[in-house]
Amino acid sequence: MEQSSLIKPFLGGAYPTISHGKGVFLYDKEGKDYLDASSGAVTSNIGHGVQEVADAMARQANQVSFVYRSQFTSEAAEELAQKITDFTKGELIYSFFVNSGSEATETALKIAIQHWQEKGQPKKQKIISRWMSYHGITIGALSMSGHPLRRERFTALLESYPSVAPPYCYRCPYNLDHRTCGMACALDLEASIRRIGADNIAAFIAEPVIGAAGAAIVPPDGYYQKIKAICEEHDILFIADEVMTGFGRTGKMLALEHWGVEPDIITFGKGISGGYTPIAATVVTKKVLEPILNGSRSIMGGHTLSANPLSCAIALAVLRYIEVNNLVERSAKSGKELIIGLTELAKKYSFIGDLRGMGLLIGMEFVQDKKTKTPFPKTMDVTNEIIKAGMENGIILYPAAAGLDGIDGAAIIISPPLTITKDECTELLRRMDSTLLQFKEQILPGSPSS
Repeated sequence: MEQSSLIKPFLGGAYPTISHGKGVFLYDKEGKDYLDASSGAVTSNIGHGVQEVADAMARQANQVSFVYRSQFTSEAAEELAQKITDFTKGELIYSFFVNSGSEATETALKIAIQHWQEKGQPKKQKIISRWMSYHGITIGALSMSGHPLRRERFTALLESYPSVAPPYCYRCPYNLDHRTCGMACALDLEASIRRIGADNIAAFIAEPVIGAAGAAIVPPDGYYQKIKAICEEHDILFIADEVMTGFGRTGKMLALEHWGVEPDIITFGKGISGGYTPIAATVVTKKVLEPILNGSRSIMGGHTLSANPLSCAIALAVLRYIEVNNLVERSAKSGKELIIGLTELAKKYSFIGDLRGMGLLIGMEFVQDKKTKTPFPKTMDVTNEIIKAGMENGIILYPAAAGLDGIDGAAIIISPPLTITKDECTELLRRMDSTLLQFKEQILPGSPSS
């Protein structure tokens, strides 16, 4: 094999070379097709090869591809910001465009801190976050992330932000039943605030549905209402990280719509462009921006390619495609159908411990024993073994952490494009079945089938 100069995720690893993509399928140069059951990294919300997006890309490229945000604005950036305001409704009306979800959450952190500085409360600098969370790989975003395996190499550089228990009902941190627990995990936020002191805290950040750190963990009803009330009581901003969940992924335009809660700051990425270009956004309410508007009138942040007109035009085309093709409603419907099929597979394979999620963001957690919920040890590398088997069977799956410590445990995320059809769901389930059978026979010989 010819040596490559490209640094890949696993150095020396062999990766198929993709030729092209169409809809929910990707095709490599050898002619093999892969059903993209994870939308890459929960990103390709509208599928691959959409002509309307390619046309918008060409139109903007023929006009102007780059201007620097401190010198010019562009119609594409202005229209995208307005489209996001139309989608978010309510008080979330100001958009700051960056290039990735990590940049978006780090920008949210900086805006939250600057908000309090310009209100004359400079002590409010700390961000509270949850264990079992992932907000990005830059140092600021990783500091907010409660993902031990992604933190471990850089711990000495990171702030100790994660401090709150996750709403992980399958493995309750308090060994309680969510129907009678009194929302102990939400009350843990209150306890953290009292320990740290509200005068020192700028914001609390959370993924509405926990993604890579927990495989689509959905909190119990009432959780976010209580979280929002606690934040308001203590004068702390609530940041919703909707990088993975935004723009229809959970069957609502925004995941927090499921609970009727509006955050003070919201971050988008991934699905905002469907993977057609690097772009992300931090969106804030008038309440958050007002002290800055009345003070320095400048947010200390931004990047060379922030609000890039080419990327903005592409994202605008993607959001219009979602709207015109009713993909939010299709996500809700397809997600329900897919869960039914996956539930049948869970009956067939004893190592599937839990299925959870919303819309087309579905988590599957694997266990050694379904009754005791004993997690697989890290040394078995179960998640990667299943993903490898998936590739062999022509289905792409996304890795996720699981287990209370975030170290032992195994899980995947199933999150196909929102455009997936009923027949394609059937094919996804067929390939998933083949993948799980291969894992059972090759990695877990002697395992019972149910």
